[in-house]
Amino acid sequence: MQALLGVLFHSIGGIAAGSFYMPYLKVKGWAWESYWMVGGIVSWLILPPLAAWITVPGFAEIILASSNQILFFTFIMGILWGVGGLSYGLGIRYLGMSLGSSVVLGFCAAFGALVPSIYYNINPTEGKVSFTDMLGATGGQLVLLGVFICLTGIAIAGKAGMMKEDELSDEEKKKTVAEFNLLKGLIIAVLSGILSSFFSFGIEAGKSMADAAVAAGFDPLYQNNVTFVVILWGGLTSNFIWTTILSLRNKSYRDFTNKSTPTSRNLLLASLAGSIWYFQFFFYGMGESKLGNGASSWILHMSTIILTANLWGIYRKEWKGVATKTKWTIAGGIAIIILSVVLVGIGNSM
Repeated sequence: MQALLGVLFHSIGGIAAGSFYMPYLKVKGWAWESYWMVGGIVSWLILPPLAAWITVPGFAEIILASSNQILFFTFIMGILWGVGGLSYGLGIRYLGMSLGSSVVLGFCAAFGALVPSIYYNINPTEGKVSFTDMLGATGGQLVLLGVFICLTGIAIAGKAGMMKEDELSDEEKKKTVAEFNLLKGLIIAVLSGILSSFFSFGIEAGKSMADAAVAAGFDPLYQNNVTFVVILWGGLTSNFIWTTILSLRNKSYRDFTNKSTPTSRNLLLASLAGSIWYFQFFFYGMGESKLGNGASSWILHMSTIILTANLWGIYRKEWKGVATKTKWTIAGGIAIIILSVVLVGIGNSM
């Protein structure tokens, strides 16, 4: 029953994560950095402490009682994840929901499985699995096989993107992805996939805060909401700095006072997108508390997002007009990525 609830919570979180960008696509007349900043303030500044206050009323005392080292590393993981989240938005902007999410999250799943083990090879920690340990264990070998298959799936998805670029005119591509740019999008997606995996490392770095919440008598289901405050404020920091730079450079801060755009509607849509994005973390934390396995939780979360984002991609007709071979190529790449995610999850559970 606990595992079933864990899967259910992760599925809800994954659906939220795969859907959050849809309201952004309805924003009219604003620069990307304008609506991304509004959504970020809602999802990273306002909602994390609000949710923590509702579910773990003593969250502030727990954070203040934590060591500077724990807070520092959790916050830094949040900053790095924030860069990944920032580039995730850019990846979707240039590649679309389907291709962008598949490439970003495929890399995210692969690096999320590998990076911790490499770190523990350099800095051995009792109870933690190193890369050498993975090589010598069946579960670890299955994880590595899954990572290899994942990279193969990403290469196939990228190939489908190149086929799409060759087959469609610029005008046709921009009907569904207004700023389609394969090369720029793939570079950003790789960066995003690597850095987005640092969210799971942030949860690990701040685990003592979650444990303290449980020890204080709060519901274990919401224990990660304490850690999320620190991680997401780290993400807010990197995103706020970059969007402010863009806003000043492009003078897009004028968007908020531009009477020729639907300001109230744009604010509502951006806030909705930010709220939906936050709920992925809220339900991720609930799912992780039920499954009790951070790595497997992360993989399950990734696979649900990939599926959801690609369903939205189909809904938005992002592959309309391409040859049947191209459609089968992207479908095959996505299927391989999902298979790899399942293999990594099984390997981690072993």
